[in-house]
Amino acid sequence: MITEKEKMLSGALYSPADPELRAMSDRAHRLCQEYNQCHATEHDAKASILRKLIPSQGKGLYIEGPFFCDYGVNIYIGNHVFFNFNCTILDTMPVTIGNHCMFGPGVQIYTPLHPMNAAERNTGLEYAKEVVIGNSVWVGGNVTILPGVHIGDNCVIGAGSVVKRDVPANSFAAGNPARVIKNV
Repeated sequence: MITEKEKMLSGALYSPADPELRAMSDRAHRLCQEYNQCHATEHDAKASILRKLIPSQGKGLYIEGPFFCDYGVNIYIGNHVFFNFNCTILDTMPVTIGNHCMFGPGVQIYTPLHPMNAAERNTGLEYAKEVVIGNSVWVGGNVTILPGVHIGDNCVIGAGSVVKRDVPANSFAAGNPARVIKNV
């Protein structure tokens, strides 16, 4: 029998209230709370918590608190990645981030979606689409990246943008909705 976690990771409708998923989420929220309560100078404690929260990370991950995520275990981060203050990753599906990426303050990355049909939405079920961010990407402050988006290598996303479509490599995209402005 397929589990709610397996449904979630396959992109099918699933129940986020499932006990296994609830336990995973509770663990991540507890670790986020611990991380966010650390003093800025507690580098070793912060690194230890991040390794538990996001086990699939490369070298040089630095996250300014506060930071929030759904599960943490569905986040895959390359080397030398920086998140500024107050970022959130809703990782019900994989969120893959390449090497040498920078995220401004207030960046939101979402993978979960809710059905458009009200009766179906009222069941409490949801589904998700992965987000992939390439290498050497700079995401400006207060950017929202929506479910299913792929951002290519070397892109810059302008502050305040809402990214709802894929952004090809070597592009500067900005706006709501974000559109490619020029090649970089």
